[in-house]
Amino acid sequence: VQLQASGGGLVQAGDSLRLSCAASGRTFSIYAMGWFRQAPGKEREFVAAINWSGGSTDYADSVKGRFTISRDNAKNTLYLQINSLKPEDTAVYYCAADGRRWGSAWSRTYQYDYWGQGTQVTVSS
Repeated sequence: VQLQASGGGLVQAGDSLRLSCAASGRTFSIYAMGWFRQAPGKEREFVAAINWSGGSTDYADSVKGRFTISRDNAKNTLYLQINSLKPEDTAVYYCAADGRRWGSAWSRTYQYDYWGQGTQVTVSS
């Protein structure tokens, strides 16, 4: 699976962004997907995940109520809607795909086999 993340940028606190992750190479609709982020000097952390069908999602506590993960299997695309952005959301955001079929909304990095290149989100106060 090849993953291409996009949609990041420089925004102000309180703004919104929608990140996209275009997938190619394998049947997108049968794989669980996730978003992670990594701030400078910090480890990569879980943000949100969605199971293969889109019927189950999971979020980090720090983003619940502000972030929404979704997928369009017809377009082979994963999304992350980010509202009410905060300076602490500044990071490189990565999309990831589980290499196993029919996966759940996993929250650990080791549960994903394929990673996109990342898109930078910078939030100014």
